[in-house]
Amino acid sequence: MYDKGLFIYNGNAGSVDEGQLGMVLGILSPELPELNVRRTSKPGEAKQLCRDLGEQYDVVYIFGGDGTVHECINGLADLEHPPVIGVLPGGTCNDFSRALFMPQQLQRAAEALILRHTRTLDIGTANGHYFTNFYGIGLISETSQNINADMKGAFGKLSYFLSTLQTVRTAQQFRFQLEHDDGELSGEAVMIYAANGRYLGTNPLPFHDKSLQDGLLDVLVIREAGLPLLRELLSRKVPGEWAPQNDNIQYIRTSRLHVITDKPMAADTDGEIYLQTPGKLGVLPGKLTFLVGEPEDVTSSSNG
Repeated sequence: MYDKGLFIYNGNAGSVDEGQLGMVLGILSPELPELNVRRTSKPGEAKQLCRDLGEQYDVVYIFGGDGTVHECINGLADLEHPPVIGVLPGGTCNDFSRALFMPQQLQRAAEALILRHTRTLDIGTANGHYFTNFYGIGLISETSQNINADMKGAFGKLSYFLSTLQTVRTAQQFRFQLEHDDGELSGEAVMIYAANGRYLGTNPLPFHDKSLQDGLLDVLVIREAGLPLLRELLSRKVPGEWAPQNDNIQYIRTSRLHVITDKPMAADTDGEIYLQTPGKLGVLPGKLTFLVGEPEDVTSSSNG
């Protein structure tokens, strides 16, 4: 039983609908004797709240997008006794909530949380920080940097695809060296993507549906960009049965990864860009416990 809960939402994003917030709290509040609601208004505040207060609660609910989740996880993962974590989809793509099989319709997501189904999942590490979904350099970080904030607010996830199409046409190769469980790999690429989760820009990637519980990173090395690459990565496939059909894509599964580039490059972790290469990556198996939905729920309609 959960006696005390902490509810964190990003009030600085400008996209919080007070009616939706009230609806969610109306569903969650009756389930706990105490629910503390905290609104964040500046970068780093959610991380600090989770780090300072996390161990005082049985459950922490995070209402926000992948960036808000990323920030909270970086405050919770260092705790000796972290709480159970629930994620409500409140952002543009909500890729990690999709990996948790959470409904993408907000009321149904809140109703799923009170059922209290849990899974203990892996968390990725990168240069002393944590990520839930991915670490990437090259095309992926350039795409994030190209997104226009006004366009993102107006068009939501469409802005990610428009930015991707724009970046694909101008992607530049870089030299790299990778050290992983089975050896080394080097050469030129336009993107290196190390995934803990299974979604990118709302699209399911063809990794095993247990990828958050296998203690491994799914690593893609993309040698050349182009529309065939987009079709290969974003077309639906049966999870766990995929082998690249494109010679420009190499696929590695590893518990550790050392990423070296010929010059420092910006690294994207869960859509947040504040790290750079070289990167030392790893996996913490079963690090945190999350509330999860049912597999079919992830395809439910989005909040828009």
